[in-house]
Amino acid sequence: MQGIKDKKVLITAGATGIGKATAIAMMKAGAQVHVCDIDAQALASFKQDYPLLLTSVTNVTKPDEVAEMFVQLQQKFSGKLDFLVNNAGVSGPAGPIETLDIEEWKATFDVNLHATFFVSKHAIPLIKQHGGAIMNLSSTAGLFGYPMRSPYASAKWAIVGLSKTMAMELGPFNIRVNCICPGSVNGDRMDRVISSIAQATGESLGKVRQDNVKNTSMTTFVDAEDIANMIVFSFCDLGAKISGQSLTVDGDTHSLATY
Repeated sequence: MQGIKDKKVLITAGATGIGKATAIAMMKAGAQVHVCDIDAQALASFKQDYPLLLTSVTNVTKPDEVAEMFVQLQQKFSGKLDFLVNNAGVSGPAGPIETLDIEEWKATFDVNLHATFFVSKHAIPLIKQHGGAIMNLSSTAGLFGYPMRSPYASAKWAIVGLSKTMAMELGPFNIRVNCICPGSVNGDRMDRVISSIAQATGESLGKVRQDNVKNTSMTTFVDAEDIANMIVFSFCDLGAKISGQSLTVDGDTHSLATY
């Protein structure tokens, strides 16, 4: 795809799920891709299937590890970076606000928000050299209230504000910044979310799953590849003037409330 070939891309939490799907899509479009993840085994398996993939085991909630990753990345990419996908995220705890554990609340922000800042802080000076694009992962939970998921929703709302501000700061340097807001994405992570909500509410797994799709026009979950396709589109030349936007890929969500 025009504008992607030979570009250098960093994707956080890229060994599975949306990150992996995005890495594959970017490689198919001709990009050079570096993915980091905390799961060394998943990274090794991914690299076995895609030998040209660059990888590093990195916990992006740790500023020292992020700094070391960028030392390695600059060596591998000869000091250049064109695109960044801040994909790292966790679901966080489920339940009424008054029942939530404080440390679990903080951990949700560490991964979903603070890691985005840590990585962007190092990436921006590199991208400024030639221009490029950044995609931050928010969620439809960053557009609506989300009962029983307050830490996750709060962190994802923060990503929307951060992305808009980054777009304003970096636009003069020919850097486009957007956030993508997936709906419910098929996969292990969504299965865990459904299980935790079912446990917190006493509802059946089937009922919770149905509640997650009934408030979307298309009444369906989305796939990781759907998200990856939007990211590739926004990074290629066809998306050259898209910046400061919250891009939803969600089947048209009306609400995340289930009552």
